[in-house]
Amino acid sequence: MTILTGKVVVITGASSGIGQALARKLAAAGCRLMLAARRADRLQALSEELGEETAYAVTDITDRASVEAMVQAAISRFGRVDALVNNAGTMPSSPLSAGRIQDWEHTIDVNLKGVLYAINAVLPHMLDRGSGQIVNLSSVAGIKVGGGGGVYAATKAAVRALTEALRLEAAGKIQVTVISPGAVLTELAESIPDEERRGMMKKAIAASSLEPEALADAIAFVLSQPPGVAINELIVRPTSAQN
Repeated sequence: MTILTGKVVVITGASSGIGQALARKLAAAGCRLMLAARRADRLQALSEELGEETAYAVTDITDRASVEAMVQAAISRFGRVDALVNNAGTMPSSPLSAGRIQDWEHTIDVNLKGVLYAINAVLPHMLDRGSGQIVNLSSVAGIKVGGGGGVYAATKAAVRALTEALRLEAAGKIQVTVISPGAVLTELAESIPDEERRGMMKKAIAASSLEPEALADAIAFVLSQPPGVAINELIVRPTSAQN
């Protein structure tokens, strides 16, 4: 993937799971990286592991100013941003009847508003340059909704919709992609507040899931496309998935 060499990529949610696996994959391919997440210790350790062409910024994806500062730090460090991977996410799923309004609001803030904040931070820069790539991580939950995860599913369906809108608006300038993974072996289930439900989800993921590296490979494939080619949508499930 020589086309990746030297590409400047911003990755949100980079401190674990898919984001961490992607950072390792892209660093090995010669990319220059800005890693964004909340956990400073993990970001520092990963940045040191990957070398001097990797920077990091402790970032609250729900805070627009924090996201904008992170993107400006990337531009200051590397001169430009070639690609944004909107990977940060949360899944504090619960039945709507539980009325966990604070969880709903946090899910919307992270999964939808955070994606919008990051897009807004890079879009003028990319449009001015006439090039760039934006990859948004949705979920199969945004395609096939299950009980108990309505708000999470709604945010992921919204990510698919706004990605399509962005594709249309940025046609001819920016390559836009939405990727909808099935179950992936990450820390995402840890955000489920109900202990019994969290345990059931972790058991289901352990029984049938993708390794984060599989999604890293898919994202790297998208980012390796030449400027005239856009992989607009990918659905990536474990072969054993039945949902």
